[in-house]
Parts: sequence; structure tokens; C-alpha cells
Amino acid sequence: MGLTIKKMIETSFLDWDGKIVTTLYVPNCNFRCPYCHNWPLFEKPDEFEDVGHEKIKKYLEEHRDFIDGICLTGGEPSLYTGLASFLRDIKDMGFDIKLDTNGSDPDLLQSLIDDGLVNYVAMDIKASLNERYHAAAGVKVNLDDVKKSISVLMGSGIGYEFRTTVVPTLVETEDVVNIAKFIEGAKKYVLQQFVGPGSYKEEVASIRPFERDVFNEMVMAASSYVGEVLLRGNVD
Repeated sequence: MGLTIKKMIETSFLDWDGKIVTTLYVPNCNFRCPYCHNWPLFEKPDEFEDVGHEKIKKYLEEHRDFIDGICLTGGEPSLYTGLASFLRDIKDMGFDIKLDTNGSDPDLLQSLIDDGLVNYVAMDIKASLNERYHAAAGVKVNLDDVKKSISVLMGSGIGYEFRTTVVPTLVETEDVVNIAKFIEGAKKYVLQQFVGPGSYKEEVASIRPFERDVFNEMVMAASSYVGEVLLRGNVD
């Protein structure tokens, strides 16, 4: 399956810390996270027009004076057999690549790293790596694959971050501690604030996000295991 792009943000200062990127969104996903805000990409992909690869390359070429690279997100990019070929084309143009993934295909992730096709990977860890994971992902997940992807990144030598969207009832302080223990020694762990309105599932849309004191507790607890723990998003 060739790589399909359904959305393009020409200039983003937010998707890769310290870099200016063009952010590209693929449709389709093998997870159904109830708090997802990009759910139309997997529920209604045909309502989005395809963004042609040549259009993307043309934009990058014309703006290489300030665009550092791309962030490829979704959806889930690892579902596409055309992923490596697309990334190679972008690398051949001289641009850096950040990949966002749920970590469900560790073998592909290893292959991309071995072939030098990614500079940075942001991998979501949805919840504690036990039975709680499935509720946060919205589907039954092969946890061994997720754990293997974590191991791949931690041993890769490239830039990476793990990140968790902190949704009350799905992710509590105990879960953050469990995750931090599992990724002990990791370079960076990001706790992302949950935004209810616009979520995939109505039952989570009305949940009130955690306040700053809870996040401070989570950061302090996680910092015992991970070198850099960051908050991302608006925290009251």
C-alpha cells in the first residue's frame, strides 16, 4: 500500500522541538484511542483529498531555506508499505525526518533506523504496559510489540521521545510511574495534557483534565527514572 497523505501543515514550530517542519498526516490507524482528535482520518478518510507527493516535494524544495524537515504523523504511518520509499525520497532531498508512531510494528521501526531514514521518533505509550493499555488504545494491543519498539528506540542512538496523553480514568499517577520505570534511562518522556472536546469517544469528551498539582506530582515521580520529563499542552 503506497503512502497516502491526507493533510499537510506547511510550516509547524510545534511538532519537533527546536526545528521548523512541514507536518504530514496519513489516514487510517490500527488503534482507536478514545481521546484521539485526529479520528476523522481513520473514520472518514475519503472526505479528505489526497495531498500529492510531488506537491510536498515542490514545497520543501522551494522553502528549504527555513524548513528543516518533515514530521510524519497520522493516523499510523507504519501501516503503509510505501513508507520507507517515501522517507528515502525526502532524505535524498536533504531534509530531516521525525516519525510519530504507536510502536505497533517494531521490526519496521528497526528497519527504518538501520537504513538511516529517520532522525527522530516520537512514540506514544498509551498507559501502563498491562491490561490497562487496551482501554487507552481502544483495541486489544500486542504489548510485546510495544515493548520491543521501546527497546528498539532506547538502543538506537537516534533522537527519540516517549509520550503519554494523560487522560483521567485511563492514565493516573500510578500509570505514569509504571511507564517511567519501564523506560528507565530513556532520554525524554513527555506528558501531554488531555483535551476533551473533539475527542473520538463522547464518554471522554466531558472528562475534566488533571490540574497542575497532579501533573507536578507525575513529573516528580517520573523524574526518578527518566532524565528529562516535560509537560506539553495547557495545564491550569
